[in-house]
Amino acid sequence: MLYAVHMDVQIPHDSDPATIDKLKAEEKARAQDLQREGKWVHLWRVAGRYANISIFDVAGHDELHGVLSTLPLFPFMEISVTPLAKHPSSIK
Repeated sequence: MLYAVHMDVQIPHDSDPATIDKLKAEEKARAQDLQREGKWVHLWRVAGRYANISIFDVAGHDELHGVLSTLPLFPFMEISVTPLAKHPSSIK
């Protein structure tokens, strides 16, 4: 199943910078692993915000939740998920 996922990262201002830098590096590595696995199909930055809009291709809701919860910055994210279906006018 395909999902459009909007992730808005909200790190508290009083967080330890070294800890956050470590989490960001881990987040990048995890995101790239998921892309190589074909689960994280597209990743776009939302201009002007610490946020992204992504497309995931996973078996279903439970797998998506499992994947998202493995992201190191997950505790700092506000996430919205939209399941996607093929549009009848699409040629792809």
